[in-house]
Amino acid sequence: MAVRYELIKTCAQTGARLGKLHTPHGVIDTPVFMPVGTQATVKGISPEELKDLNAQIILSNTYHLFVRPGHELIRDAGGLHRFMNWDRPILTDSGGFQVFSLAENRKITEDGVQFRSHLNGDKLYLSPEVATAVQNALGSDIMMAFDECPPYPADYDYVKKSTERTSRWAERCLKAHARPHDQALFGIVQGGMHADLRRQSAADLTSLDFPGYSIGGLSVGEPKPLMYQVLEETVPLLPADKPRYLMGVGSPDALVEGSIRGIDMFDCVLPTRIARNGTVMTSQGRLVVRHAKYAADFSPLDPECSCYACRHYSRAYIRHLIKADEMFGLRLTTIHNLHFLVELMRQVREAIREDRLRDFRDEFFEKYGMQHNESGF
Repeated sequence: MAVRYELIKTCAQTGARLGKLHTPHGVIDTPVFMPVGTQATVKGISPEELKDLNAQIILSNTYHLFVRPGHELIRDAGGLHRFMNWDRPILTDSGGFQVFSLAENRKITEDGVQFRSHLNGDKLYLSPEVATAVQNALGSDIMMAFDECPPYPADYDYVKKSTERTSRWAERCLKAHARPHDQALFGIVQGGMHADLRRQSAADLTSLDFPGYSIGGLSVGEPKPLMYQVLEETVPLLPADKPRYLMGVGSPDALVEGSIRGIDMFDCVLPTRIARNGTVMTSQGRLVVRHAKYAADFSPLDPECSCYACRHYSRAYIRHLIKADEMFGLRLTTIHNLHFLVELMRQVREAIREDRLRDFRDEFFEKYGMQHNESGF
């Protein structure tokens, strides 16, 4: 088996899991946050810098790499690891979410999805077999089954049909998977906000015995308390000896709350996206460094942070760079935000090890300036 999950301990306060995920490109300590490198690069930051801030695994996007430069080219380059010079684990998503959120004129059938490229309008096609073949060519350590992510809100009957189709597609992905010994294929539990559909989806997928399971269809616009409720209903349905991955979630509060509810893996574009808007996460909450009040503030972005940006540069300097449209400013905010979330997850793992994750959550939220189930973003 390409990937093996090892449960180290559970937190006595919360039941959160401390684990190790063994992959062909290294062992990952969980719970873990995965920076998103959509187009075979995490925007604004080099692989060496990612290693310096202790990123253990990154995510790349099947849809975008399928559209450009093409999976055959990446395969010919020796696979995604060699193509982008990253020798640690890589997870690729299936492309399903992007097909349904980015592509134009899409047409969903039982066979797959016909759509037009968001870049140039070219006609393209993705199916369980194509998405699996693309990820086999990319050579990621962890692959995702091709699924449909229903929007929020959505009609119950639509979500039901969509979820049932995702289960059928998952089975086809398994049959098409050509490299099960060195690439792990995870199933994706869907079902919208409906407990009965989540139960059915989890039952369908666990019967197929995937080496890991993702929870999709959350963080798509629903209120945070509803997301946590769905998690509480869904996570217990998943095998305890397999990794659990909550897709597309990356706000600090949701990482802590998700860990408390038994999630092992998270990813999100949030830290890099808001960094490019001049917004940073700090131990005291959100800070918009481009604001005028920081023009003469010579303190670091976060006095408690040890990242490269905070060790060497002031808020005033970084604000100046951003106002002057200098790309180095956005690189510094990106480095800081990714370091913040990677360090947050290290602290979460430490709190689980010491059986104090609920206490950590309460202290972190109070300092961060948010109530439970609220987001500062």
